[in-house]
Amino acid sequence: MYKILKKEALNPTVTKMEIQAPFVAAKAQPGQFVILRVDEAGERIPLTVAGYDREKGSVTIIFQIVGATTERLNHLNEGDSLQDFVGPLGVATRTQGLKKVCVVGGGVGCAIALPVAKKLHDQGCAVTSIIGFRSKDLLILEDEFRACSDVLHVMTDDGSYGREGNVCVPLNEMFAAGETFDEVIAIGPLIMMKFVVEATRPTGIPCVVSMNPIMIDGTGMCGGCRLTLRQDGKSVTKFACVDGPDFDGYQVDFDEAMSRGAMYRDFERHAYEETCNLFKKEAQ
Repeated sequence: MYKILKKEALNPTVTKMEIQAPFVAAKAQPGQFVILRVDEAGERIPLTVAGYDREKGSVTIIFQIVGATTERLNHLNEGDSLQDFVGPLGVATRTQGLKKVCVVGGGVGCAIALPVAKKLHDQGCAVTSIIGFRSKDLLILEDEFRACSDVLHVMTDDGSYGREGNVCVPLNEMFAAGETFDEVIAIGPLIMMKFVVEATRPTGIPCVVSMNPIMIDGTGMCGGCRLTLRQDGKSVTKFACVDGPDFDGYQVDFDEAMSRGAMYRDFERHAYEETCNLFKKEAQ
């Protein structure tokens, strides 16, 4: 069993947990993920490693409450334990040799972008970070990004904090001013990553995106996490859990990925509502 050492609400819909998992903590790297189950009857869900402490033997996860399983997970508290916590899975984000990078995080994707930015900073890389949210109420990890960024842009769609606009606003401004990077790394909603890729494309700067499609077994055998890439004019199928989650953004078929990602949205919402009703009845 994997004990919850710490729990913190980052905003009304996003929770941070530190999990006791020494074998995972010993090997985890930025960009990798775990697959967990809340209890024996629970479904398997993937969550990206948001941090790790090798000496303490703990792994940090940050999740948004969007479905039945994340609702159940959020009802656990410090001292409770998870049934399964398997990892680290996937290929770690490549950071070697990079001297100047722009890290772009959107919403809860900032939890995935932060350990990447931190590792780059620790390696002596000049890091420009752009983090974007719908509003001030959904802001997370600003102080943590500020600590590992040479330049930080905070954006909100409604202008309630930082600058008004999406993450492409400062990115386009930097490109227009002649700014260059060894790489742009974008992590967040699919539509956000698609627009970051298109903003970067004219510059020819490599653009890496982190893909987090439906995952079940974490080994590539189920095929649920398949993605279509365009390589040398041909369509190529890859599996995010074993080939990724990082991919060349210029090659990703974002329209297909967004279509597949929405397949179970109604089912997920129904399951979430059922779970919420169950907890309400138990509380009565």
